[in-house]
Amino acid sequence: MSTDPTAFPIPAPLFRDPIYDGAADPAIIWNRREKSWWILYTARRANQEAMDVAYCHGTDIGVASSSDHGRHWIFRGYLELPFEPGKNTFWAPEVVEVNGVYHMYVACIRGVPNHFGEQDGHIYHYTGNNLWDWQNEGRIRLSSANVIDPCLFQLPDGAWRMWYKDETRGAVSMTADSRDLHNWQMNPEPAIADRPHEGTNVFRFRDRYWAVVDQWAGLAVYRSDDAAVWEFNNVILDRPSRRPDDGPSGAHADVLTIDDKAYIFYFTHPGRKKHTESPANAAGVVPYELRRSSLQAAELDINEQKLVVVDRDRPTSFYLPDLT
Repeated sequence: MSTDPTAFPIPAPLFRDPIYDGAADPAIIWNRREKSWWILYTARRANQEAMDVAYCHGTDIGVASSSDHGRHWIFRGYLELPFEPGKNTFWAPEVVEVNGVYHMYVACIRGVPNHFGEQDGHIYHYTGNNLWDWQNEGRIRLSSANVIDPCLFQLPDGAWRMWYKDETRGAVSMTADSRDLHNWQMNPEPAIADRPHEGTNVFRFRDRYWAVVDQWAGLAVYRSDDAAVWEFNNVILDRPSRRPDDGPSGAHADVLTIDDKAYIFYFTHPGRKKHTESPANAAGVVPYELRRSSLQAAELDINEQKLVVVDRDRPTSFYLPDLT
């Protein structure tokens, strides 16, 4: 698989949801049937005037696709996921494809809470053949009744490992292992627990395993030789760039590796001075400019054994090739 010589600068912002303007938590995957790149994301309802963080709930999983190698992304709609009657909350999808079947793991929360923590979160497993139509395979039984943000990676022996956030343990990354993507064996000890975080994403790049986690002020990076024992490595995306909407920091990312390239896809709150800034007005509503979010992408590299982001203020060669 070769990189096209007509590569282009990374668009910025990469994508904004045209319905709710709250795209977050991206997961990128190749759609083999459609032969295009898809990003599935949490569609926060950022342009809705509602109490506190209600805009972060009642969220569907949105779809953006690109048929021109990542140059342009178009909104395609929202997934209709079978879960419970009524309006519910879906967060942070993770999708892998095995033998022509897509497996999606997504955090599901009953209803539309006004505040964080009002309802438990569970990770559900869905399967499908085309990325549009999904069958609910049921809830994954994990370390508590309040887990979110699944990430999957296949280990060299063929087993799959899932990293996820356990809210009851101080926001650490727990893991579970599976041979068939249906039956999961929990591991009792945290995988990454030196700081509170969420949105763990694991990938292999240049002969090492890497994990990036959202620490709400950029992403903490960890390195591992075996995807089991992790060593802190660096912090990335903790500062803005001069690109449109690319600040104040990057949050909840997915990483795509292609040949010797690695691209990180993340979201930003461009109207905020810091990622956690969200004061409410007298009616208990966070202003729209502090609610909205945008998707961005950047290239990763390794410099002096540290994972780093290539200078976002300079044009970066970008091209997502078709996959066979």
